[in-house]
Amino acid sequence: MITNQQLEKYNEAAVDALGSSKRLDSSRVKLMSAKRQAALETIGQTSDGLHMPDSTVDVGAMVLMNAVCNKLLRPIDGSCCQTLPPPNLFQKLCACFFVGSALVLLTLHILGNNRQHRPVPPDVESLGEKKPSTAAAPLGLKAPFQALCRMGVIMAYFYLCDRADVFMKEQKFYTHSTFFIPLIYIFVLGLFYSENSKESKLLNREQTDEWKGWMQLVILIYHVSGASAFVPVYMHVRVLVAAYLFQTGYGHFSFFWLKGDFGLYRVCQVLFRLNFLVLILCVVMDRPYQFYYFVPLVTFWFVVIYGTLAMWPQILQKRANTSGMWHLGVLAKLLGLLVFISVFAYSQGFFDSIFSVWPLSKLFELNGSIHEWWFRWKLDRFAVIHGMLFALIYLLLQKRQVLSEGKGETLFSARISNLLLFFSVITFITYSVWASKCKKKSECNEMHPYVSVVQILAFILIRNIPGYARSVYSSFFAWFGKISLELFICQYHIWLAADTKGILILIPGNPSLNIMVSSFIFVCVAHEISLITNDLAQVVIPKDTVALLKRVGAVGVLALLVQMMTRDSSLAHGT
Repeated sequence: MITNQQLEKYNEAAVDALGSSKRLDSSRVKLMSAKRQAALETIGQTSDGLHMPDSTVDVGAMVLMNAVCNKLLRPIDGSCCQTLPPPNLFQKLCACFFVGSALVLLTLHILGNNRQHRPVPPDVESLGEKKPSTAAAPLGLKAPFQALCRMGVIMAYFYLCDRADVFMKEQKFYTHSTFFIPLIYIFVLGLFYSENSKESKLLNREQTDEWKGWMQLVILIYHVSGASAFVPVYMHVRVLVAAYLFQTGYGHFSFFWLKGDFGLYRVCQVLFRLNFLVLILCVVMDRPYQFYYFVPLVTFWFVVIYGTLAMWPQILQKRANTSGMWHLGVLAKLLGLLVFISVFAYSQGFFDSIFSVWPLSKLFELNGSIHEWWFRWKLDRFAVIHGMLFALIYLLLQKRQVLSEGKGETLFSARISNLLLFFSVITFITYSVWASKCKKKSECNEMHPYVSVVQILAFILIRNIPGYARSVYSSFFAWFGKISLELFICQYHIWLAADTKGILILIPGNPSLNIMVSSFIFVCVAHEISLITNDLAQVVIPKDTVALLKRVGAVGVLALLVQMMTRDSSLAHGT
C-alpha cells in the first residue's frame, strides 16, 4: 500500500502539522523542499520506483550541510544560506557621495556646461608628460563629475561581484596545464605585436612598459590558476614582484637625479595615482589598506626614496658634474639607506614597535597584526635600493658615453657584450634550476632577497645588449604595462573573488566562456579606472602651492577623523 500518492498525503499532513503554530513553534521548523524536488527529478533512475538512488541522497545531505554550515564556515564556493552583513556607515556615505555626483552632473548637463578636456596621463614612475602638439583647453566643470559617476558605476559592479550574493564563486585547482598553456599563448600573442621603439636607450619607456605588461599578465595567470601551490612557479613570480620594486627604485631615482623636482606637487601626484583606487576600495569593499599589500609597499618605498634624495645635501646630476666627490655623497646616502633597511630587517621587535604605533598601525595592520606587512616588506627589502644603484651606475656610464645606444648597436664592444650575454644566460638558467629544486617556500624565501637581483640584472642585459632587441618592443605587452597597477588591484574583486581566494563566475557551467567574459570586463574596467584617475588627478592636485597645501591639510584632518572614528568603533566592540 506504500505508493507515491500515499507519500504525498503523508507529506501534506506533516506540512500542515509542522506549520501549525498551535501545536509547535513554527519558527523552529524548516522544511527542506529541495530534497523532494531532487527525488521527483530522479525518480526515473530508481530500480523499483520507491527507493531513491544514492545521488539523490547525496543531494539531500549536501543541502542539509549547506543550510547548517555555510553561515558559520562561510566557504567561498557556497553562497547558499549565508547572511550578508549590512553596509556600514562609510559604505553608505560613499554611495551617497557617488549618487550626489550623478545629480550634480545631471544638473550641469541640463544647464548646458559641456566644456571638458582629457589631459595626457603622466606615468606613475617618472611622471613624464608627453607634450601635446597644441595647447590643451582647461578641464571643464563637468569632467570631474563625469569621472566620479563612471567610478560610482564601477564600484557598484565591484560590490555586486564580491560583496552581494549575486554571482557565484568557485575554488582554484592548480594543474600545470592551467598555468603554462595560457602563459605560452600570451607570449606568442605578444610577439605578433612587435614594433620599432621610438628610442633605443637602455630601459626606454616602451621597454619598461612592455616589461611591466608581460610581468603583470604572468602574475594574473599565476593568481587565477592557483599556481602558488607549485613552489618553482612561486619563486619565479617572486622575482617578478621584486622586478616591479626594482623599477620603482630605478624610475624615481632617475627622475630626481635628472630633474631635481622635489616639490609638493610631484609628491602628491605620485601618491594620488598610487593610492586613489585602493582608498576607494577600502571604503566600498570594507577592507583594510594593507589588504592590497602592493600599494602600501610601493608607497612606502617612494616615500623612502624621496626622503633619501631630498634630505640635505641634495645631490643632483648638475651638481655632481662639477665634482666627482658628489658621487661619493650619493653612495654614502645609499649606504645609509642600506643600514636603515638592515636594522629593520634583522630586528623584528624594532620593526613592530615602529609600525604598531597608532595611527601608523591602521595603515599596516591586517586582521589586527602587522605580520603580513613585515613578511611582504622583508621579502623584497633590497629590490628598491638595487634599482637606485643600477640607475646611478647607468646614468654615470651614459654621461661618460661608455655605452653605445644607437639603433642596432650593441651596448658594449663585441667581446664584452658576448661575455656579458654568456654569463647572463648561465645565471638565468642557474636560478631556474635552483628554483625548480625548492621544496619549502620558507627556506627559499630566506634566499630570495639576495639572489633575485641577479635574475633581474640578467634579464636587463639579455634584453638590452643586442641592438636589435633594444630597438623593438611588444605594443601588446606595453599597453597592459600602462595599466598594470589597476590590473593588479582590480583582480582582487572582479576577476578573482572572495578577496582573491576564489574565481568569479559570471556564466555558470561554461568555464571557458566565463573566463573570456570576466577577463574582458576586468581589463576594460582597469583601463577605465586609469583614465578616471588621470582626470581626477588634474582637479584634486592643483599646481598652485598655497591651494595644494590647503587641500593636503584638509585631507590630513579628514583622515585623522576617520582613523579616530574607526578606533573608537573597534574599542566599543572590544577589538
